[in-house]
Amino acid sequence: MTVRAAFLWTWLLVAGPLQSTGDPLAVAKGQFERGDYSSAIATLSSALAENPHDARLLHWRSRCYLEQRNYAAAISDGERAVSERPDDSEYHRWLGRGYGGAAEQAKSFSMARKVRTAFEQAVHSNPSNIAARRDLEEYYLEAPWIVGGDRGKALEQVNAIAQVDAVAGHLARAACYLDGKRFDEAEAEYRRALDLGPDRMEPYLEAADFYLKRGEATGLGTVVDEAARVMPSDTRLPYYQGVALIVANRNLAEADQLLRRYLATVPRRSDLPSHADAHQWLGRLNERLGNVKTALDEYRAALALDPDEKSAREAIRRLTR
Repeated sequence: MTVRAAFLWTWLLVAGPLQSTGDPLAVAKGQFERGDYSSAIATLSSALAENPHDARLLHWRSRCYLEQRNYAAAISDGERAVSERPDDSEYHRWLGRGYGGAAEQAKSFSMARKVRTAFEQAVHSNPSNIAARRDLEEYYLEAPWIVGGDRGKALEQVNAIAQVDAVAGHLARAACYLDGKRFDEAEAEYRRALDLGPDRMEPYLEAADFYLKRGEATGLGTVVDEAARVMPSDTRLPYYQGVALIVANRNLAEADQLLRRYLATVPRRSDLPSHADAHQWLGRLNERLGNVKTALDEYRAALALDPDEKSAREAIRRLTR
């Protein structure tokens, strides 16, 4: 199963109390936000040597390992965190993410079943955790029936989400329509969500991803403009603004600057637009301009970051014939 879309829902989590700058957990979180996962792991490991049962330290080290795609370590720490705090919904949810990465990597049905169990436990522990319900909805939609995929159960999650948050409910329903390739109905749900005027970025960016996948320049540009009005300083905006210009085939020099700014200022993290995708868009931009060498450099950079990126590999093959 994929977990990319569900990472957008971390905006719904309630932030914990502020930590002092001398707190190793606060230091590690700062390192995590900067994308310095190795340093964060070192900070957390040092703290765990003195407090081996601190669930918060275990959870955040698990998150760091997950970003490094070290799924075995992420699962080990995630399971330890859950054992220390078995009623924490978020700990179960992120453990499910670790299981999900391992399941994809190993193509393991037994690991996939653990994903479902972890997400279900996350929802059970906190029925108001919309992030957990979105993860569980996605699992039910994408997983084969043999490991618990069930469209009816996905719709149950949609209805439960709508009772907690109207905007989130429309987005969850749009995901169901997308899974069924009912694109017009999905678009209507995105529009209903945005017509409610949410004051957070994620609904706009989820709608932007819809238009981007459909290659619809007008819809993409409109939604990105709306997002910019809501939160003009959001670090993700340059990526979406640059891509929207490329899809519309206009102001390509500005698009190049926006994407390079994104790459230079935003760390690689799984809940943010991927650097590999940014390089791919730069490759398409330069290919369109006839800059073959630069395009190849960008496609190769994308492939170096994500070796499974088939479109980058195909572009390289096409340009080197």
